[in-house]
Amino acid sequence: SQVRPAVIAEDAVRQATLLCERQFGVAPEVKIVGRTDLSFEYVPDHVFYILLELLKNSMRASCEKQLALDADEPADIKVIVADGEDNEDVARKISDEGGGIARSDLRRVWSYLYTTASADVQARGFNNDGTDFVGAPLAGLGYGLPISRAYARYFGGDLTLMSMEGFGTDAFVYLSRLGDHDEPLP
Repeated sequence: SQVRPAVIAEDAVRQATLLCERQFGVAPEVKIVGRTDLSFEYVPDHVFYILLELLKNSMRASCEKQLALDADEPADIKVIVADGEDNEDVARKISDEGGGIARSDLRRVWSYLYTTASADVQARGFNNDGTDFVGAPLAGLGYGLPISRAYARYFGGDLTLMSMEGFGTDAFVYLSRLGDHDEPLP
């Protein structure tokens, strides 16, 4: 079906903001810029999931950096939608100033169950017996990035991260136009 990345990004921002405010009492402002009028053929749920996971990561990092620096507010996050009529992919960049990821940890973020969330943050996502969620956690499960990358790659796209430790992270999401690729079936 037709997907409007800017509209889906607005929905993901609203959801991530609620989760972030519940955990930190504040959330960074998110600016959506670029090709906001774009519409293309894709799976809306995949686009939403990917953006939500990336925004949750960026928001958590930005809020944790704000707390560490004792700043008034977390730094803004940017979602940039890039496209040209002849482009192979529809690309998005989610850019934060949340402190970045150590280069030695970049490979590990793609591993299932790897999380940078503290044990305290992880424990808040579960009730007392540790089996059921009390609302959706902002972070801590270690599935968000690997599943997001799998969704992007399923139809010929990709998800990559570029990080500057001490500054922030840029996540690049490339989604191929569905009319141009087949499903990767065996």
